[in-house]
Amino acid sequence: MNTMGASDRSAALQDAANRNQAAMRAMAAGDLVGAEAALLHAVGIAQNYLPAWLNLAAVRRQRNDLDGAFEAIRQALTLDGRNFGALMMSATMLEREGHAVPAALAYGAALANAPPDEAVDAATLQAIQRGREVHGAYTKQLGEHIHGTIAAAESDCTVAERRRIDSFIRMTLRDQPRYQQSPSEYYYPGLPPIEFFDRSEFPWLEEFEAQTDAVRAELMNALHEHEADFTPYIHYGDHMPLDQWRELNNSPRWTSYEFYRQGQPIADRCERAPATLRAVRALPQADVPLRSPVAMYSALQPRTRIPPHTGVANFRLVVHLPLVLPPGCGFRVGSETREWRIGEGWVFDDTIEHEAWNDSDQPRYIFICDIWNPRLSPQERAAIAGVIAATDAFNGTVPSAHI
Repeated sequence: MNTMGASDRSAALQDAANRNQAAMRAMAAGDLVGAEAALLHAVGIAQNYLPAWLNLAAVRRQRNDLDGAFEAIRQALTLDGRNFGALMMSATMLEREGHAVPAALAYGAALANAPPDEAVDAATLQAIQRGREVHGAYTKQLGEHIHGTIAAAESDCTVAERRRIDSFIRMTLRDQPRYQQSPSEYYYPGLPPIEFFDRSEFPWLEEFEAQTDAVRAELMNALHEHEADFTPYIHYGDHMPLDQWRELNNSPRWTSYEFYRQGQPIADRCERAPATLRAVRALPQADVPLRSPVAMYSALQPRTRIPPHTGVANFRLVVHLPLVLPPGCGFRVGSETREWRIGEGWVFDDTIEHEAWNDSDQPRYIFICDIWNPRLSPQERAAIAGVIAATDAFNGTVPSAHI
């Protein structure tokens, strides 16, 4: 039974701190034996005094007592399992002893808990850089080994399957972040987090792409005759939390020309773009009262970046069809970055973090619309629409934005 009171514990910690300071002075004077004795006394007084365990590991390492140093590191990590100093010391000792794989793994753990480069001194930064070299070489070698081992099995896979396998390997190696769905409002369970969907899931995509010239011609007419209908895509009130949208809020740098308002067609715009509407109405668009379908021309002005963000609902996917593409435009969903190509559409899950940019000196224009997630049955689609409509009706609200 621990009968030590608060004042006794405080006194013990202060005594341990004093002995730790004495040990550091002895280390500076080259008296490693005296330093170790002082540190052993310190951890005997206050076993949970982390600085003393870290210094004890350093002293024992200098004395070539590696078993003792590892034991002191173990005690330090028992107190703080993410302590960068302890993890890095373990890694450097393992490397010095020639334990290549354990050293690389230990460096990986240390790097995951490392402070920013600008916050460390030159010696620590050098150790961090060495850790990156060792862990990077290990990751590269392991990746080559894995690919060589599964080459036969991988050769029988489709392109889409090989892409998933490659992502699996890179995530296993911690070489690729794991991105999950993070819808801001509606999450339907059981739908897989797929960044870009494989074209084979959408038999209508090729015919949709074939309408590129006609859709672009109607875009050009809208720009020439009705440019004022291109309005800021981000239009929050100043009283709302803007977060990453502050720079683009109510800005002409990212605008849209929408064909639906609260799920209903905007008649005059639809009449002026018959080819565009025929193309989009052939798609399995999401149909949620007051919310969807969604279809629009999207304009991104020169030197403009849409910041990383996630969409509203994972039960629907987003389709992009590029129409006007200056060089220097790109798009990222999760861990995959792509460049648009005229006449090539794609389908992605916008509830996975994504961003877009136009680094050129000319505007970029694409056509955007939504579709149901193909993993949903007709019954699920009806139920989802019903849930959202019932919620809106019960709350007595009119949605201010589409999904």
